[in-house]
Amino acid sequence: MDQSNTLHLSVVVPTLNEAKNIIRTLEGLFMRADQPKDIEVIIVDGGSSDQTQHAINQWKKKNTQQNVTLLQSPAGRARQMNLGASNARANCLYFIHADTLPPQNYDRYILNQVNQACQAGCFRMAFDLQHWWLKIAGWGTRFNWKFCRGGDQSLFVSKALFELIGGFDQEYIICEDLNLIDRLYAQTRFCVLPQNVISSARKYKSRGLWQLQWHFWVIQYNYRRGQSPEQLWAYYQRNVSPNTPKIE
Repeated sequence: MDQSNTLHLSVVVPTLNEAKNIIRTLEGLFMRADQPKDIEVIIVDGGSSDQTQHAINQWKKKNTQQNVTLLQSPAGRARQMNLGASNARANCLYFIHADTLPPQNYDRYILNQVNQACQAGCFRMAFDLQHWWLKIAGWGTRFNWKFCRGGDQSLFVSKALFELIGGFDQEYIICEDLNLIDRLYAQTRFCVLPQNVISSARKYKSRGLWQLQWHFWVIQYNYRRGQSPEQLWAYYQRNVSPNTPKIE
């Protein structure tokens, strides 16, 4: 039997130097699935210089019953996720970051929504750090407004709709998720599911909560007022992650 006929959900995970996080996420995607045999996980690595790819390959050898594909791509989350989507065999795509855990039975919740004619949506989000501001930030993700959205909340979309609107815009090195979500809101009814994904607060821990939050606000404001992808990326490199590898 062609396994593509039985796959219900293709999970796409972009990675770049995620050796410390990817196995936890990979295991979580299968352990938290309601029907793990009906999903595939496509990890698209952007040229990691750490042990990310080695860790994934070793996990695959020990878990041959799980449907995992590791692809390689030039760095850039948009192009990595587009490559993953182009290799997906299910009719529904689920994009999630390498440091994020989905809610229990996430596949059932997503597929139920898609079967009810909701072609795109996300979950609410909570951080893995108990800080009052991060609790408020997570609480705000329950509202179905564009400015409450972000890639950290993960994203599901029917493959047909994803292809119809052209996928992620690869001009965006950052804010690629905001750009796609804007186009999804314009195209279809966007659903926010009440369960939480658990997102890592590691950048807040390493950069300082208020300093990083300020820069994220500036980036989102600049995106909303129409700054170019190049300007947004330059600001990010200058203020958020000066050691980020250059991405063309």
